[in-house]
Amino acid sequence: MRHRWLVLLVLLAGPLMHAAPTFDRERALLDSQAAIGRTVGEHTFYTTDGTLRRLSDYRGKPLVMSLVFTSCPYVCPATTQHLAKVVRKARDVLGDASFAVVTIGFDTVRDTADRMRVFSRQQNLGIEGWDFLATDAATIEAMSKELGFQFFPSGGGFDHLVQSTIIDGTGVIRRQVYGIEFDTPHLIEPLKVLVFGEDPAASLVEQITSRVLLFCTVYDPASDSYRFDYSIFVGLVVGLLLGGAFVIVMVREWRHRRLELRRLVAGDG
Repeated sequence: MRHRWLVLLVLLAGPLMHAAPTFDRERALLDSQAAIGRTVGEHTFYTTDGTLRRLSDYRGKPLVMSLVFTSCPYVCPATTQHLAKVVRKARDVLGDASFAVVTIGFDTVRDTADRMRVFSRQQNLGIEGWDFLATDAATIEAMSKELGFQFFPSGGGFDHLVQSTIIDGTGVIRRQVYGIEFDTPHLIEPLKVLVFGEDPAASLVEQITSRVLLFCTVYDPASDSYRFDYSIFVGLVVGLLLGGAFVIVMVREWRHRRLELRRLVAGDG
């Protein structure tokens, strides 16, 4: 009898011991944040027309990376549409060629190059410099670890953290943006810093211009968009001119008084 109970316990415990891992949002968020500052290695993909594309092809300017599975009924399409909305706003102020965007299918069984092409057409984005890519399971496994991106099979789909990753021109992860409909500045602010930030190879004029653009590109909550506000720069220039004029007047006054003092001393002598 005791032997039967032991057999029964083993049979019941077996599925629990070999149960598939489940999605833990807090753990996923910690892993995602830990990826910031990490360099993403070289990986290869296929575009929707079957062209081989390497991650290094995107080096030299910021890259926004989003991972989806194309059989997702709502979250992935909605996230892609909102990302496109914010990308358009970013391009308006940062420039059409200022950064690239890629959407990568992580369900490698279904997300072939053909399927990514269908998904791309369904989204109907019409944005230049945005590639939809397919790859193999080994690449997704390696890259998802670098990105801190967790996903687990669940109910015919996947549980995963909704995130877009901002990678700089050297391949370093700079920011994670979370949510289906994230706030506009969450994406554009870090991109603005990367696009208009310091470039050691730039000339002095280019560095000054970039610095002005960085500080004069401001967010307008009323329109939920960015615009160039040169009044900040004008105010700074006016302030510097007034400050310089004040210094000149003070120096002249000091020299005049010093000269008068010398004359008085000479007269007394």
